[in-house]
Amino acid sequence: MSKTATIIACPTCKKSVAWNEKAIFRPFCSERCKLIDLGEWASGGHSIPAEPVLPEDFDVPAGSDLPEQY
Repeated sequence: MSKTATIIACPTCKKSVAWNEKAIFRPFCSERCKLIDLGEWASGGHSIPAEPVLPEDFDVPAGSDLPEQY
């Protein structure tokens, strides 16, 4: 039984990357592509859609040590 490497596309540049222990930046092809993706998340370029959570939505038990404003 031969092992064939799974090939994926780098999420940043779409270059083919073998999914194995030699690909230390997987799923990215390089540190550069990894840092570009991190920068996109940090700047708000990438996001996960969700409903906003307001402070009044939290269930704070009576007698809690939490201040009125959190």
